[in-house]
Amino acid sequence: MSDVVSTRPFEGLQIPVAGTYELDAAHKRVGFVVRHLMVSKVRGQFAEASATITVAEDPLQSAVTASITTLSIETGQPDRDNHLRSGDFFEAEKYPTIEFRSTGVKSHAGAEFILDGELTIKGVTKPVELVVEFEGATTSPYGKSVFGFSATTEIDREDWGLTYNMALESGGVMIGKKVKIEIEGEAIRQD
Repeated sequence: MSDVVSTRPFEGLQIPVAGTYELDAAHKRVGFVVRHLMVSKVRGQFAEASATITVAEDPLQSAVTASITTLSIETGQPDRDNHLRSGDFFEAEKYPTIEFRSTGVKSHAGAEFILDGELTIKGVTKPVELVVEFEGATTSPYGKSVFGFSATTEIDREDWGLTYNMALESGGVMIGKKVKIEIEGEAIRQD
C-alpha cells in the first residue's frame, strides 16, 4: 500500500495522518536507568516489545497500547538479567509481560505531549505520566507513513511490588527505588 499523503498540519507541526500504527521492532528501544550502590547508574533494556498507536483525526484523542516481554530484559550481565527475571523482581515466568494502556493526552506544547496511562507490572496497575517527544513524520522508501517518537517517565519500582534490595554497610541500599524509563521508536502505518 502506498500512502499518497503521510503527514498533515497540526499547530505548527507536520504530524502523521490518522490511522493505526505499529511499533517497528527494528527501530525501537525500551530502556531503563536505575541507581546502583548509590554511586552509579545501571542501564538496561527489554529487547522484545510491541505497541499499537491509534492516531486519531483529532490528534489529542490518539491512543496507545504496549506490551513488553519481561524475559527479554538485558543489562549486559547474564547473572543480573537472570536475577531480574526471578521472583525477586519481575517473576517473568508468572508475569510474562509488562503492559501499558494510555488513558488520554493530558496536554501538549509544541512537539511535546504529556500522555497519561496505566502501567501494569506483576499484576499491579498504577497510573503513569509519559513525556512524549514527537520526532517527525515521513513516508518510508516503501511507501508507508512512519513517525518517530521518544518518551520518558520515572517510577518508584516499589509501587509495583519490585521491593528486593540489600542494605549496604556504608549506609543506603544497593538498588535505587526510582527507575527512569526511556523509550525511542518508529511507528509504521498499518491501514
